Amino acid sequence: MGRREWLTETGWRQAYDGGIRTVIDLRNPEEIRRRDTDPRVGAATLAAFDVVHAPTEDPGNSEFRALCVPYLNDPASYPDNARIFPGKLAAVFKAVAAAPGGVVLHCSAGRDRSGMVAAMLQDLAGAGDDAIAGAYERAMRGINEHHRVSATPHPYERYLPEDVLATLITRRRESLLHFVRQVKTEEFLGRNGVSVAELAALRDKLGARADG
Repeated sequence: MGRREWLTETGWRQAYDGGIRTVIDLRNPEEIRRRDTDPRVGAATLAAFDVVHAPTEDPGNSEFRALCVPYLNDPASYPDNARIFPGKLAAVFKAVAAAPGGVVLHCSAGRDRSGMVAAMLQDLAGAGDDAIAGAYERAMRGINEHHRVSATPHPYERYLPEDVLATLITRRRESLLHFVRQVKTEEFLGRNGVSVAELAALRDKLGARADG
């Protein structure tokens, strides 16, 4: 999902009732803050969740800044993210494996950092291309609708009409599936410190068969 600060008290309670106990925040430290437009949520409600910070990138990395302008906003850049920060990506999966109960992952928009990790998780679970690309499309449409109604304008993005959005979705779906086929999630994670036991825990959470 996008920023957890968008979630209302009711939303947090529904998440808890749905079995969620851990929230993994993929944002960089400087992004994590409340806004005046964010709903108020009681401390007792939030205390029921473990929040784990596991950024997928280092925005100070000069190569990353040159390749992902103004930020990671396109699956075409996922291979570079995985190449430059393999340890950071692996740490996200280790956090998912270690988390008690259900897990929600989020970044700022719930589209690209979340989408990159979600696609890899779906790949690990044996999901097909349509399911992986469909999930990313829903994320694109969700944040696009948010831009239409948000009281806080985004510094770079704006609401896109359907004809523009559909063209962008088609291109980004292709880039996403290229990334998933190229990265080979299980091999990538194994090369970067995710243990056999952690992979088994991930598969268990995903409900995936041991043979993939």
